[in-house]
Amino acid sequence: MTTTANTTDATTSTLGAVIRAGVVATVAASAATMAVSAAGHAAGVSLDVGGAPIPVTGFGVLTAVFSLIGVAVAALMSRFARRPRRTFVRTTVALTALSLVPDVIADAGVGTKALLMLTHLVAAVIVIPAVARRLAA
Repeated sequence: MTTTANTTDATTSTLGAVIRAGVVATVAASAATMAVSAAGHAAGVSLDVGGAPIPVTGFGVLTAVFSLIGVAVAALMSRFARRPRRTFVRTTVALTALSLVPDVIADAGVGTKALLMLTHLVAAVIVIPAVARRLAA
């Protein structure tokens, strides 16, 4: 009796899982940052930076752009890093911390700066774990 093993390319399936999870997390994070910014604005927090208002949809668009860049980074790490999950988490946590620097030095009120930083953290809390779970330990 002969048996055949059904093998699949683990890199391809893992990569697909990383991308799918990343896209779903990106949509969720974009919606969440728009909700947070809208709630902040409704509570009286200004969305003006440097005298120009940031539209609520701008939060979602920028969250999507940078989250998808993070998904691309995860895809590269899944292919080339020795420990993709650990490397991704360390890298993205460091990048999240660095993303707060422009908010701190922005030409905006304290409440606006806090709201901007909160949206960065909300996006990171949604996207990083969702993508990291799909990466090999």
